[in-house]
Amino acid sequence: MGSQRIADVLMPLALDTAYSYAAASGMALAEGDVVQVPLGTREAIGVVWSLREGTGSNLKSITGVIDAPPLGPKLRRLVDWIAWYTLAPKGSALALVLRVPEPGRAEPMRVAVRATGQPPKRLTPARGRVLAASQGGLLHVKRDLAQAAGVGVGVVDALIDEGVLETVALPPEAVAERPDPDHARASLSADQRQAATLLAAAVTTTAIAHAQGPQAGALAGAVGKAPVILLDGVTGSGKTEVYFEAVAAALRQDVQALILMPEIALTAQFLDRFAHRFGVRPALWHSGIGARKRERLYDGVASGEVKVIAGARSALFLPFSRLGLIVVDEEHEAAYKQEDGLCYHGRDLAVVRGRIEDCPVILASATPSIETRVNVDRGRYKRVALPERYGGRNLPQIVAVDLKRDAVPPGRWLSETLRWAIAETLAAGEQVLLFLNRRGYAPLTLCRACGHRYECPNCSAWLVEHRFRRALVCHHCGHTERRPAVCVECGTVDSLASCGPGVERIAEEVAALFSDKRSIVLSSDFPGGAERLRQELKGITEGAFDIVIGTQLVAKGHNLPQLTLVGVLDADIGLTSGDPRAAERTFQLLQQVTGRAGRGARPGRALVQTYQPEHPVMAALLSGDAERFYAEETRAREMAGLPPFGRLAALIVSANDRADAEAHGRALALEACPPEGVMVLGPAEAPLALVRGRHRFRLLVKTEREVDLQAYLRAWLARAPKPRGSVKVAIDVDPQSFL
Repeated sequence: MGSQRIADVLMPLALDTAYSYAAASGMALAEGDVVQVPLGTREAIGVVWSLREGTGSNLKSITGVIDAPPLGPKLRRLVDWIAWYTLAPKGSALALVLRVPEPGRAEPMRVAVRATGQPPKRLTPARGRVLAASQGGLLHVKRDLAQAAGVGVGVVDALIDEGVLETVALPPEAVAERPDPDHARASLSADQRQAATLLAAAVTTTAIAHAQGPQAGALAGAVGKAPVILLDGVTGSGKTEVYFEAVAAALRQDVQALILMPEIALTAQFLDRFAHRFGVRPALWHSGIGARKRERLYDGVASGEVKVIAGARSALFLPFSRLGLIVVDEEHEAAYKQEDGLCYHGRDLAVVRGRIEDCPVILASATPSIETRVNVDRGRYKRVALPERYGGRNLPQIVAVDLKRDAVPPGRWLSETLRWAIAETLAAGEQVLLFLNRRGYAPLTLCRACGHRYECPNCSAWLVEHRFRRALVCHHCGHTERRPAVCVECGTVDSLASCGPGVERIAEEVAALFSDKRSIVLSSDFPGGAERLRQELKGITEGAFDIVIGTQLVAKGHNLPQLTLVGVLDADIGLTSGDPRAAERTFQLLQQVTGRAGRGARPGRALVQTYQPEHPVMAALLSGDAERFYAEETRAREMAGLPPFGRLAALIVSANDRADAEAHGRALALEACPPEGVMVLGPAEAPLALVRGRHRFRLLVKTEREVDLQAYLRAWLARAPKPRGSVKVAIDVDPQSFL
């Protein structure tokens, strides 16, 4: 039998191998093409991972080629790297990247209307307003014309039916407008200008070298050496304006830029600042974008039409045709870690994609992660510093309120010191931010009569009271139930007690103390969705509220020029966990939230309520000596062999039955056989032992930095028993959470 073309097709399923199919003679096919193939009794979508000549009489044939952007070699390399690093099946990694248009979904026709000059058969006041609004022969979108005239769309439709208005087909709307790098150049300080010049030069040099190819002389040496740069600037130093100049450099070189953000749905201020600098907003990519818009953006990125994307971590998997810059804003944020399904860290994956694409990566933060700082010390990353706030403004004065001395009355949460400071600030016409990293009204509800505590039936977690919603809610699985008037355990009436504060409870106290002031509560379960939240944040910026009460949602990225006082109500929350990153995260969060104060013309201050003012985190925060904290925390990590000086991986065994999960965890441990430089701990029941009805046990692998962790894990899992029944094993390389 003669030779034929064989395509190895990878499908976006939990499969680690590509399946071989015969390519019909004359079929135009290339590696990376999206194809339709038979799989069992159904048709499936896959990607041609490789093409070769061979023989195979029993091979099924490719059914057809899908009209979708092919996956280029760099994106396929990224898929291969993700599968290798995370130990996920290669098909699961492909599922992150591949997007196929829904069949039959046509682009909706855009229609406008305009006046024909013909009078209506009957002129009513409503029709008269429509005719007045449509004068001049201009085109109007039907809905906009009705809104301008103050009538319903039916009035416009009736005028179309009579021939008074005519419809005109409009060309398809551009998926994204092109930003203008010279629209409004920013006024930068000397430090900002120097930093911006360095970042822009990195983008320009790499882009020119790629454009001219390997014969580009001295510039050709830049290919393969695009830097990773830490943009390390204190809060209010203007990091965004600085990296915008790198984006401008990318636009001038006609290459694409990706800006990753931890809270993309909440970035109204960022979008406004981008539009002010470049004339238009960037294209947005996040889970809230509609399916058709996502398809058009995907195609626009692949064709090169879309030049700048601002997105959540999933934007890393878009098929950029010529990616010239990646920016990771707030690079230290834990939100970049994907912990469900295939586990990866967006910041680290951005660095990998930058290496593959050979484009600069900018990591921006006022409180960089220890991993990033160590990479700077080792020479792997460069560092550009902005040590002062823009305009010479001072950083806020931070003072501790020792709750052991300044005791808060029972049932109250604001110390007398903080209450006086709030009153003083409000009297001066300035804004106050009260920060508590707890959603809802109270983290625990119990019965005073029998002691019954209200717990989630699906998770080993207390139900959080949300008084505004009159509900008890699990923040892990979303289980919700009404807050009962009678104890479900003992039947006692009106015996339930709310224990501890959440932001809603703080709002209640604020309303009692400052009844004449306007306050607002902001948290991730804010009613009305992201659009309403954007509007409220805009209102805060414009001074519509005097007191803002919020969780970590308000701790990052927001520039509130009238805010001069930040009150941190329970600064010790993050220090009580067994997480090895607890001190670092607490310091970062408190540094970020106190940094919201004094960003306008007036100086700022922060009062931090704590029972541990002597704790190293608090001492560093109060003294402003961040370098000392980082040095001590880095030294402690190094002595313990923790990342980035050692490596960690977690194996989470879960099952519907607790005994099954524990048994499989023990069976895994028996096959661990750790070599020198590797330590395996567990199995131990997870701190959150029950999540969404599944019982969880954890094993932790700790290795020296030089150990090939992935090779060890693969060998271990190959000899270990395979999960049966409801048992599942999830692998998290470089875990960020230990719950």
